[in-house]
Amino acid sequence: MTDSITEMIDAVYDISADVIPDSYQVALWHSLVRHIPALEEDPLTGVIPLRTAKSEAGMLLPKRSKLVLRLNASLAADFASLSGQALDIGGATLQLGCGKLRKIQPYPTLHAHLVTGIEDEVAFLQDVAARLTELGILGKLLCGMRGVMHTPDHPIHGYSLVIHDLKPDDSLRLQYTGLGADRRYGCGIFVPYKVITDLD
Repeated sequence: MTDSITEMIDAVYDISADVIPDSYQVALWHSLVRHIPALEEDPLTGVIPLRTAKSEAGMLLPKRSKLVLRLNASLAADFASLSGQALDIGGATLQLGCGKLRKIQPYPTLHAHLVTGIEDEVAFLQDVAARLTELGILGKLLCGMRGVMHTPDHPIHGYSLVIHDLKPDDSLRLQYTGLGADRRYGCGIFVPYKVITDLD
């Protein structure tokens, strides 16, 4: 990158658990901060949403599921301290395996599970377009389903979002900065997306 955008990096951990609560995001974040307090101090640090499957007991983790933290590169030295830790997720235990650092790569199409924003879809997309302009990012927008994340304090509303036709520098910039609030709960964090259909 040739500008002042803060460089980010992904810390990837093997994980295992029998089941975790449906609304695991807040408890997961607080458990991570107990182990690495410096996470709380960086607004760009976030947790990429876990891949889960619903069941009557809660959320199941498929085999080979990973916990991925998007970290300020300056915090990379702290990531190893999480390896082997057992995280308390609302009374459930999420066991972490060994972690590794993964450099973020540019992809022309990126997807965020939930970007926070106002209810009206047209106005939401206008706000996103304005933010991308501020960041100097050119790309085409595909808005997915409106969603809600339930937290102990308040519900978090937004839309799933795909941005495609990104140039390499713009793709990195978007992955580094994200869009919207609540990155710590997995919102507004962009990851590679290979198919621009089925945007739920």
